[in-house]
Amino acid sequence: MVRERLSDIMEVALLQHIANEPGGIIEEIISSGGVPLRRVELYETNELPPLDSSHLLVLGGPMSVNDEDEYPYLRQEKTLIRERVKRGRPVFGICLGAQLIASAGGAAVTPCEPELGWSEVQTGDTAFPGLPPRFRVFQMHGETFCLPAGATLICRGERVTHQALVWGSALGVQFHLELTEDMASEWTAGIRAGEHSVIMDETRRYLPESHRLCMTIVSKFLSETGDPYLWV
Repeated sequence: MVRERLSDIMEVALLQHIANEPGGIIEEIISSGGVPLRRVELYETNELPPLDSSHLLVLGGPMSVNDEDEYPYLRQEKTLIRERVKRGRPVFGICLGAQLIASAGGAAVTPCEPELGWSEVQTGDTAFPGLPPRFRVFQMHGETFCLPAGATLICRGERVTHQALVWGSALGVQFHLELTEDMASEWTAGIRAGEHSVIMDETRRYLPESHRLCMTIVSKFLSETGDPYLWV
């Protein structure tokens, strides 16, 4: 079990699962705000070190949250997330990170219709401050999460319903708000040329708004000082 003493000084611990899924624009926003960032490259360490950072950012990755035997640190991450939520401290998860939040809360994560590229999501059961009723997001996943007891659905999609949740002090989004144009190009390089061209055209069209929405959420993540932390 990962036990920790939480710092009263703001610092973001970033949990990265694979080299080509970094924090992207989120790292830029955090750094521009002068907030210290501690990166944990789990694909190198293969274990979760003790963390006393005030804020926890959990990124995406190609593995399933159910692959605990192959990636034992997934179990450690779930324990850490549960402890953070119990203490009311801020957690922000993206894609795999959102699924880890759901799994930490006891909800199932199962295969779904794969999504790759841009699609529309809309407000779920509760609106998130600063997000419009409908907006376009970049997707890259083949699994989806159920909702833990007490969680709220923040965004829903047409093909895959559960797109964002709040569970206590944790927010998880299935889509990739951290995306940059270079990341989109690398992630889709292996698909057919025509499909890649369409996705990159859409990326150049939708990315500025995606970055604005990312700024809204990350600003909330960094500015909220309540105890317990409240996303909505």
